[in-house]
Amino acid sequence: MAGHSSAAVAHTANNPFLRAVAALSTLAGWCSAAMIVAAVAITCQMIWIRFVMNGSTIWQTEAVIYLMIAATLIGLSYVQRLRGHVNVDLLPLAFGPKARKMLAVITLGLSVAVVGIMLFYGYEFWHFAWERGWRSDTVWGVRLWIPYLALPIGFALLLLQLVADLYAVIAGIDAPFGLEDA
Repeated sequence: MAGHSSAAVAHTANNPFLRAVAALSTLAGWCSAAMIVAAVAITCQMIWIRFVMNGSTIWQTEAVIYLMIAATLIGLSYVQRLRGHVNVDLLPLAFGPKARKMLAVITLGLSVAVVGIMLFYGYEFWHFAWERGWRSDTVWGVRLWIPYLALPIGFALLLLQLVADLYAVIAGIDAPFGLEDA
């Protein structure tokens, strides 16, 4: 079924927890957008140095890669808040309200479990890099704990948004899958 979904931004009502999580997710989205703008600016500077000034670049390619990966990870919670992740709504549309709510709770619960595992291993990976003083094998030699910090931060923000979404569905503040009953 192609077309525009009727799902909207996750509702917060007047709940302080949901509003705080929404604010954090929105801030993460703005930070992610700023990282993308910075990556574009660095790319333009790199092109200028290499092709106009005929110079060599040292740090630009690596910085752009780290910024784009960090923007992706840190922006996950904002995209979840906007319900912008790829979504197949065939089953939720076919189910009645009770089955739809049960499916939403199961789906969000499994998502919380998977993202929780990814957060654990992302933190562990970041901590290894920080504790052991890992550096990249490039001329720039950036301390790898800095770009790897995007792993635990991004997954923690996504986990928090998923927990907020689960709470909102269970409490009846938000409709399952953002789909209102017809």
